[in-house]
Amino acid sequence: QVQLVESGGGLVQAGGSLTLTCTASGNMFSTNAMGWYRQAPEKERELVAEVTAGGSTIYADSVKGRFTVSRDMGWNLLYLQMNSLNPEDTAEYYCHLRGYDKDRTLGDYWGQGTQVTVSS
Repeated sequence: QVQLVESGGGLVQAGGSLTLTCTASGNMFSTNAMGWYRQAPEKERELVAEVTAGGSTIYADSVKGRFTVSRDMGWNLLYLQMNSLNPEDTAEYYCHLRGYDKDRTLGDYWGQGTQVTVSS
């Protein structure tokens, strides 16, 4: 299994920037994708950005042009560079990994989340 730990959240003024980092530890047979999700109070969790093993990146329409997702070659680190933040970006941000464990079982793994608060 893999453990995911997010860091880098905090309080920032509108227009500012933050970079989130997800550190993955443990053993996986293979990783299909890693990404960032967020959940605001009383809202459903939504995909923010994802990078796949095939090299594709997916962004929510609301963050296109402002956020950039990237990873290291070993799927140990996942980043989310967030620019031009606005109050609507305020949420708990979660790191997600989808992949096969050593038993070749496909699973979804989540971090504990990191809070991002954007003040107006």
